[in-house]
Amino acid sequence: MVEVPEDALDERFLAATGPGGQNVNKVATACQLRVDVFRLGLSPETYRRLKVLAGSRLTASGTLVLVARRYRTQEANRQDARQRLAELLAEAEKREARRVKTKPTRAAKARRVDEKKGRSAVKAGRGKVRLD
Repeated sequence: MVEVPEDALDERFLAATGPGGQNVNKVATACQLRVDVFRLGLSPETYRRLKVLAGSRLTASGTLVLVARRYRTQEANRQDARQRLAELLAEAEKREARRVKTKPTRAAKARRVDEKKGRSAVKAGRGKVRLD
């Protein structure tokens, strides 16, 4: 698990969009969490996976931007943004399972050739009938 230092985080609160009436227009409840990815000290592999997972949320300068506006309060949106950051980093930490190369057995190869010969015989028997 990656430990996120507080100095790598920058929180801003902005007006949320969508339904909510006057509350949406007056109160800045949406949380924009900006994370300096280079301060996290990620391994190159983890950084590569994070880059793929984050997509357009990762800027060219290495800042990850998460916007949480699901809830009506600042604190709930702050927790949601931090939770999503933790999940994203945990997913980036996971390594893909290495593929183990396998070969078909000799018997499997023989079965395949026999099936091909059988299909060939069936198709050969579909030609025009000649009455010689």
